[in-house]
Amino acid sequence: MDEERPGFWHQLSVGDQGRLTAVGRIAKYAPGATICRQGEPATFLFVLIGGWVKVVTVSRDGDEAVLALRGDGDVVGEFAGELGGYRTATMYALDDVEAVLVQHRRFSAYLDGCPPAAQAYRKVLVQRISETADSLHAQATTSGPQRLARLLITLGQRHGRPPADGASGPEVVIALPLTQEELADLAQVSRATATRALADWRRRAIIATGHKRITIIDPAALHRLAGPDPQGWRPTP
Repeated sequence: MDEERPGFWHQLSVGDQGRLTAVGRIAKYAPGATICRQGEPATFLFVLIGGWVKVVTVSRDGDEAVLALRGDGDVVGEFAGELGGYRTATMYALDDVEAVLVQHRRFSAYLDGCPPAAQAYRKVLVQRISETADSLHAQATTSGPQRLARLLITLGQRHGRPPADGASGPEVVIALPLTQEELADLAQVSRATATRALADWRRRAIIATGHKRITIIDPAALHRLAGPDPQGWRPTP
């Protein structure tokens, strides 16, 4: 887990978490569930208590693109209520998700009455801005395969676990239901670039891919492919 990026929920005290829950309601979603749809009225936002979600936008031509992965205490859907009042993206549960659903006006009133929560929320917004700036900088200074390698490193840090067979070694398993096309969207590379890079890395036994999972076989090699200071790169996922 990325310890430098605690989500909003995890920055709250137990008491402040309880007060937030009291002004909203708890909802749970099974893996693959549609949590909200693009174009719907945005009457409330989501504070993710547990689990991860995939944020997807659909173009007028019907093409889907993954914008971000959110979880670990993140606030999601807060901007839609302020900008137009309609959902700008669809959100799907990647695993078991639990969230507090809070109406926008009640969330604003909660922040007004709880200075520690307001400070935590401001920190989250600054982190989002910083991540966007870092992503734009990476697009200008790195190649597509480098960005894809950095994405896999980040996913390994946040979602990775040891192999199920208990084998010792450096391998890291990323068990997320993401397609190659979705990885390309998240890394902001063309889908052809992602397909070529992943095939090359499989051939060189740097990674292995399977159903709803990627295994990083050789993390050191992947770090070399990512280029200088991959740890300092903070992508949207």
